[in-house]
Amino acid sequence: MSDTSAADRWQDERTTFQRVYDVLVGSQSFLTAQEFADRAACSETAARNALEQLAEMGVVERRDGRPARYRRNDSYFRWKRVESLARGHSPDELQDRLDDLIAEDKAFQEEYGVPAPDAASTADLPVDDHDALQERWEDLSEWRTVRRDIKLLRRAVERAYSRVDDGVHA
Repeated sequence: MSDTSAADRWQDERTTFQRVYDVLVGSQSFLTAQEFADRAACSETAARNALEQLAEMGVVERRDGRPARYRRNDSYFRWKRVESLARGHSPDELQDRLDDLIAEDKAFQEEYGVPAPDAASTADLPVDDHDALQERWEDLSEWRTVRRDIKLLRRAVERAYSRVDDGVHA
């Protein structure tokens, strides 16, 4: 058994740039370079340099100010996921998965009698039925995930077909 912690190994095995990227991927709010530095175990200057490189690549959104703040560019990560799906699967495989998700979405619509998860209500549940409330929230969370995945898969199917049209094979 090793005496080094996971954090120590992470710091030893990853470059500063990689650690800043790791922190970026795990955060959703705007952070200063100093906050990235604290979380990535590096200097503020090193964090800022990495963040500026990532901003040039479109991976990071930069909000000017004193101090400047940075957060991940969610549209970049969605694009990256679409590209990965299109490269890793055939258009038919993606379409089959999309069809399954659309069927799941329809089943949720029928179960809850509303067109979207945000239209579902918990008002019909007894206030003291915590299990039913928890189950409802889990269902609605799953339904939101299904909706998000439908959007991604539609784009991935389109991208996969365009790769085939361009003569690129998965």
